[in-house]
Amino acid sequence: MSELKKFTQEELDQIEQLQNQNNRLIFDLGQTEMQILLLTKELEKLQESKNNLQIQYSNWQTTEKDLVGKLNEKYGSGTLDIETGEFIPEN
Repeated sequence: MSELKKFTQEELDQIEQLQNQNNRLIFDLGQTEMQILLLTKELEKLQESKNNLQIQYSNWQTTEKDLVGKLNEKYGSGTLDIETGEFIPEN
């Protein structure tokens, strides 16, 4: 029968330290993956919001263009003082 050999306390401490470091690294990697997942979902929400805002802006531009066209038809070209409501036609 072979002789029983025993690790020294220093060797056991080194092994335990390596295991602890391994566990800490695995935990940190998991945390990082979770942060990436959450940030990816937040980025998707922001992209969707951006797309909706771009559609709204495009619709706003169309509405503005239509209003300017109607006002130009009615009043001609000129300048509006928005505070007084006065319209000054171009010469």
